[in-house]
Amino acid sequence: MRYFITLSYDGTHYHGWQVQPNGVSVQGELQRCLSLLMRSEVTVTGAGRTDAGVHARMMMAHFDTDTELDCRQLAYKLNRVLPFDIAVQSVAPVDADLHARFSAISRTYHYYIYTQKTPFERHYACYMHYDLDFALMNQAAATLLNYEDFGAFCKAHTDVKTTLCKVTKAEWHQTSATTWYFEITANRFLRNMVRAVVGTLIEVGRHRLSLEDFKRVIEGRKRSDAGESMPANALFLENIVYPITFQQSCG
Repeated sequence: MRYFITLSYDGTHYHGWQVQPNGVSVQGELQRCLSLLMRSEVTVTGAGRTDAGVHARMMMAHFDTDTELDCRQLAYKLNRVLPFDIAVQSVAPVDADLHARFSAISRTYHYYIYTQKTPFERHYACYMHYDLDFALMNQAAATLLNYEDFGAFCKAHTDVKTTLCKVTKAEWHQTSATTWYFEITANRFLRNMVRAVVGTLIEVGRHRLSLEDFKRVIEGRKRSDAGESMPANALFLENIVYPITFQQSCG
């Protein structure tokens, strides 16, 4: 039987989602605790691979077992043994052909920034100490929907087979006089893509790149032409959409 786990985590102290040979990962902690509770080795497959320091308000993962499980009890027990910076919201049985990664229709990330120094935003947002033209940044963000090849925003020397993605939403939202977040939704994301997109949009907002320059960066498909990769602590995986809704179990 196949089960889906809905979870969230603070990525501050992890080397990303994926199991690492020399670092603590979210996937590794989830597998360790599942294996402990089920008294056998369990492997989980996640919906994606968040980088070191990146957070997730929603991550989905699946695992297979021959045992019929009490989903409510398993969610409860997982939350008792997992570290406090990882929380399980639900466990649900699904069809065997539903895959946490490949069945996902879309994923949404938010990148948070603040423009006035405050001690309370620094852990989960990035401080911008210069003026930004958000109207121009939103014009540039809208052009992302007109492209499919985002090689310019892919970390160099990765083993991806394609740099094609379908972006369906990209815009900045203001939440207070000094706080904003960038929202981007796509069917898939390349490694480091969101932070590189944000870094390049920041260059537009500082008037160091024009709209035409921004388009040329995308069309040139060279990572060296794009902006810097922004700090990981301000990036959140916010939502993942599947072709079904899940039967929820209380965690």
